[in-house]
Amino acid sequence: MFIKLTRAGGHTYAQLVESFRDEEGKPRQRTVATLGRVDEDGGQVDALLNGLLRSKGRPAATGSTPQLRFESALALGDVWALHELWHELGFDRLAAVFRRARFTTPVELALRVMVFNRLCDPDSKLGVLRWLQTVSMPGVEPAALTHQHLLRSMDALMDHQSAVDDCIAGLLRPLIDDELSVVFYDLTTIRAEGLSQQDADVRHFGMSKEGVIARQFMLGVVQTADGMPIYHEVFDGNTAEAPTLEPTLKKVLARYPYIKRLVVVADRGLLSLDNLEALSKLPLAGRPQALEFILAVPGRRYGRQVGAGHQRQRHDAAGRAQALQEPGGHRAGLPGVEVRDRDRTGVPPPARAHQGTRKHLLHGADSVPCHALAAEACRQLTLTGDRPV
Repeated sequence: MFIKLTRAGGHTYAQLVESFRDEEGKPRQRTVATLGRVDEDGGQVDALLNGLLRSKGRPAATGSTPQLRFESALALGDVWALHELWHELGFDRLAAVFRRARFTTPVELALRVMVFNRLCDPDSKLGVLRWLQTVSMPGVEPAALTHQHLLRSMDALMDHQSAVDDCIAGLLRPLIDDELSVVFYDLTTIRAEGLSQQDADVRHFGMSKEGVIARQFMLGVVQTADGMPIYHEVFDGNTAEAPTLEPTLKKVLARYPYIKRLVVVADRGLLSLDNLEALSKLPLAGRPQALEFILAVPGRRYGRQVGAGHQRQRHDAAGRAQALQEPGGHRAGLPGVEVRDRDRTGVPPPARAHQGTRKHLLHGADSVPCHALAAEACRQLTLTGDRPV
């Protein structure tokens, strides 16, 4: 025999049940007696329990036993700090962008939840809903947010990307130096799994950063010297790096037209003749001064490139160039800065063998402009069949 709890009419009853086998040997159960309601204080169940306690020589229970329920505490500190930063920086103005588009779903709220989750405990869209049950986010009711809300918010973000970008650019303006801004631009590859094909799919097979052919897409980011991203764009996975530089910088200049001086720093993967010519002609809005840039030059070809550039451009030079010598390569710098050769330790044997030649060439490079040196570098690489990466 055993005690079985059953529910009927919204109440819970305790029953004494007996197990037995029928004539065919199959196990069966039958109710011997109903002991009473479990959820009733002072009822038949309590009287039976007190009688059993007295028979054991123990005092009867006096009063009902308090029912305790333990719940997990909700996290507050990190989401509260992010909530204050979100409003202090003005990102809540995104709500007005989607209200003008007549969205009935809380797009800004859903985006805020996904951003906070990405910063606190990154997870999938369904994981965001599970995470939301464990935190106390001000102004957010977890039960009111569904998986469909998150998906529709992502669609709304893509459909109104231009308006969102303009809003974000206005919010970032106080954080960017108007007089002189040094920005860094680079691309990285992000591998994607799966074999499905979608319309306008950016996932293509290309050379990944691990050095293997993989299905991927590319992410280009422009950030300030303080590490704050101010622009990003997603490219097809088989896109070459160099052609992305000029259109990306044009979009950055259009988004932040108030910058008076802009210096772009990029690695040698973005070095090409087209880029050098285009960058030297990119003007800043309302300023006669052109955009300035620093591009890396492969060190193994630097001596030959500087020598040829010095001979070809000596009579047409308009300024001086800065050449910074670093382990593994050299960098052509800004016009108007003296050439400087910096001592270093740990020079590889091939570089040490040509160190005297490079110093001699660098000593006479002060009459060659930056763009001329870099252009000659690309020309030499093109003639020899090497890639400028």
